[in-house]
Amino acid sequence: MSQTAISQTATSQAALLEICGLKTYFHSGTETVKAVDDLTIRIQPGQTLGLVGESGSGKSVTSLSIMRLLPDVGAAIDGGKIVFLGRDLVQLPRAEMRHLRGKDLSMIFQEPGTSLNPVYRVGSQVAETILLHEKVTKKTAMERSLQLFEEVGIPDPRRSLEKYPHEMSGGQKQRVMIAMALACNPKLLIADEPTTALDVTIQAQILDLICKLRDERGMSILFITHDLGVIAEIADEVAVMYRGKLVEYDTAAKIFANPQHPYTKGLLACRPQLATTRRRLPVVSDFMETTTSAEGGLVITEKRLSAERLAQIEGRGRGRLLHPVSELARLASTKSSTGVSGSGDTSLGALPVDSAHVAEGTVPLLRVENLQVYYPIKQGLLRRVVDYHKAVDGISFDVYQGQTLGLVGESGCGKTTTGRAILRLIPVTGGTVLFDRVNWTSLSGAELRRQRRRMQIVFQDPYSSLNPRMTVEAMLTEAMSVHRIGSGGQDRRNRAAALLEEVGLPSEHLQRYPHEFSGGQRQRLCIARSLAVEPDFLICDESVSALDVSVQAQVLNLLKDLQERRGLTYIFISHDLSVVKFMSDMMAVMSAGKIVEYGPSDAIYGNPQHEYTRKLIAAIPGGRGRNRDRPALNK
Repeated sequence: MSQTAISQTATSQAALLEICGLKTYFHSGTETVKAVDDLTIRIQPGQTLGLVGESGSGKSVTSLSIMRLLPDVGAAIDGGKIVFLGRDLVQLPRAEMRHLRGKDLSMIFQEPGTSLNPVYRVGSQVAETILLHEKVTKKTAMERSLQLFEEVGIPDPRRSLEKYPHEMSGGQKQRVMIAMALACNPKLLIADEPTTALDVTIQAQILDLICKLRDERGMSILFITHDLGVIAEIADEVAVMYRGKLVEYDTAAKIFANPQHPYTKGLLACRPQLATTRRRLPVVSDFMETTTSAEGGLVITEKRLSAERLAQIEGRGRGRLLHPVSELARLASTKSSTGVSGSGDTSLGALPVDSAHVAEGTVPLLRVENLQVYYPIKQGLLRRVVDYHKAVDGISFDVYQGQTLGLVGESGCGKTTTGRAILRLIPVTGGTVLFDRVNWTSLSGAELRRQRRRMQIVFQDPYSSLNPRMTVEAMLTEAMSVHRIGSGGQDRRNRAAALLEEVGLPSEHLQRYPHEFSGGQRQRLCIARSLAVEPDFLICDESVSALDVSVQAQVLNLLKDLQERRGLTYIFISHDLSVVKFMSDMMAVMSAGKIVEYGPSDAIYGNPQHEYTRKLIAAIPGGRGRNRDRPALNK
């Protein structure tokens, strides 16, 4: 490893946590997986250390090793020390470790929905932590829980104490987890992917909250994530891990200004940037090549982007494909009573010079007019309808052949409901959906099933949308069989094999099951399944939100390649504005069931007209620098 094992910025102050040569291995029969291999890092009082890497790099295993929460069977700390408050946690008896865990040493787990007990009220779960470690009454513990709820900014904290986890949003559940972790005023807080898959605005609130509590309480933080944009916001120092190894370790300022390791360079380059004009994203393999030495060790060789590859990233594929000029002019002057802000500036100063326009008089492939999806609110003994929740409230937009429309907004804004309503996967209250001049809202039964072949959806969670009991071949050929694609079983198998190759997976994987693939590979399977029926239109619903940035870049490039080869049209739904800007030609910003801004994506990002859009853009991580006022820890 070319980097110094201990950061050069470490002061002579005694470390709160010091990990020296940690080796955490998983043993299965004759096979050994070196999840964490000779890791050495340190965290000082009041410091935030960012631990960065892709899935499988060893980040979460490091945190579980510190907490001594590794599985009893198959996992073991085979070497090294974890010294916390002067005691080696590796050698600490279980009883003493239980007393330390949750009190001086606390953790926020990655998924709050699965970390909270669904059958207990959230207030009681926070109070339980206090009762376990402190000799107080239940009444006092609940009062402390109320104070914690107020401190972490949970709305209506007194009533929220009585809620069950399913009654709270993702951001609120994450705040409950933070309150639970802070209940006994820990000296070290481990935050394991605490903002993954959260909206950018909720993510910004959580990061602000963690920084505020860190500074007020003087605690240290080990912040684990795969998103370097988030790390730029919160960390004093950064440790980058790859396949269990520490590959780079320095101050955040130095790593972002001048990364030394090719893996770090690749991670930084994979993330879409608002200012970029690239048509493809670099991937980690563009910066490094990995081989195995004769002794079985990992050898990393740095690569430089060739001129050919750089030209492909910069210019391969078409530029923006925008609405007809007359339609953009109409959008530019639109300030309707519904509050929609037009961002259709047709001057080349506002749009990329390589933008093309759909020919005048072209009929949109998809036209959505005044779409409404309302859910009744019932009250009383007789469950009478007293009002309606307007999930989608009268929105209209067009998508032309070959275009990508980005649909962006926070959770609950109605974007996913819009996608499902277009496909008629949920009932439509009002409005029309015209696809290739056919009114989908009037279709039913067999005709709707026939038409649905032309428009498919890629869901957010690839694992839950794949049948765990079906092989890849069965999933792909079943869709073909239903829609009578292919001349027979062998022809369909051949088509399935070709689909796997097209999405970047070996055809030999046809007999595998979903659990045998990684998250990125499963998302490729979902894309292949959608393409199996040869659609014209794909709705991608948060299809990359939970993926590592490097895997995300690969999937985004794949979607662009498929669009180019097959002439596909997309609606790309996401809460990640930088991803939407990279993917989309036109963009619609949704809030509270309505479209508040609609126009070319570059024009909206360059000059947002609506306050809500400006708020979303301001919340994108990586630019606000929450640590700028911490000079003592940013040498």
